[in-house]
Amino acid sequence: MKQCLHSLLRKCVFIATLLFALNIPSFSQLSSGTYFDAGITVGPMGFLGDLGGNYGKGTGFVKDYNLKTTKLSYGIYATAYPAEWLGIRLALNFGGLNGSDANTNVKGGEEESRKNRNLDFRSNIQEAFIGGELYPTVFLENDPTDIQGRLRPYGIIGIGVFHFNPQGSYTDPNTHTTSWVNLRDLHTEGEGFPEYPDRKEYALTQLNIPMGIGVKYYFSNSVNISFEIIHRKTFTDYIDDVSTNFVDPSLFYKYLPAATAKIADEMSNKSPLRGQPGAYNVGDKRGNPNQNDAYFTAGFKLGIRLGAGSERQWRNSTRCPVLRF
Repeated sequence: MKQCLHSLLRKCVFIATLLFALNIPSFSQLSSGTYFDAGITVGPMGFLGDLGGNYGKGTGFVKDYNLKTTKLSYGIYATAYPAEWLGIRLALNFGGLNGSDANTNVKGGEEESRKNRNLDFRSNIQEAFIGGELYPTVFLENDPTDIQGRLRPYGIIGIGVFHFNPQGSYTDPNTHTTSWVNLRDLHTEGEGFPEYPDRKEYALTQLNIPMGIGVKYYFSNSVNISFEIIHRKTFTDYIDDVSTNFVDPSLFYKYLPAATAKIADEMSNKSPLRGQPGAYNVGDKRGNPNQNDAYFTAGFKLGIRLGAGSERQWRNSTRCPVLRF
């Protein structure tokens, strides 16, 4: 699906560029005024990373998506339209991500190792991005300013920033109570330890590249609804705090306070096979450092065109009144 999104976006950009070149007179008419949309968005948010997955070899996209990990996301946005074919969107989104090896679907193959790894995480997500919306079919319309009842597909790509903070479930061996602890503070893969100079402590605020496709329907000149799927390419493999190999647990006691070290020891290796044949050992694969984590949303957007009920009314509303005697 990731390759499909990339391919569709490239096609949208190519078509829009080609049609624009062939319709310069139309463009001059379409870009004569700017209007704005503002609204809300809501829909599911899903994680794509090292934890969980389905049977067979783990992959980086939808094949390993577990429906059980879906969380609700919501947000607000405002979009400026200098032309009917182009929108510039500013969006704020909030949601949550989670993953669990316990949800791995197993059939006796390579996925068994993920099931036995038994790690999990959750994280709230706060995100802001700016992106460009491209509506290539506008150039095929006879009167693009007459929007009521229209259905317009579009592509979107932009740049954003998001904040996360992975937590893992920890069961106290004495009280048997379960709580959620911040995983970055535990350095579960030796991040920041001198023994692993290539593993820097990861930042909780990162850049992403949102890219996706959608379709918009105009109920009237003032109200529209959209459905879109947006994939976020990120530049970190630690959204779930899992990336490389298992480390020597003695290092936790060397660099962390005793109480924290004990929790880090437990959380770095939660396999039920620990201490038994077939258990994970120091240096064994814990995650895949060659593929960064990602996440996506499938959102419904309700938008209101600000200022007027139609393109022509919007333009007229900015003119000086005419006095009659």
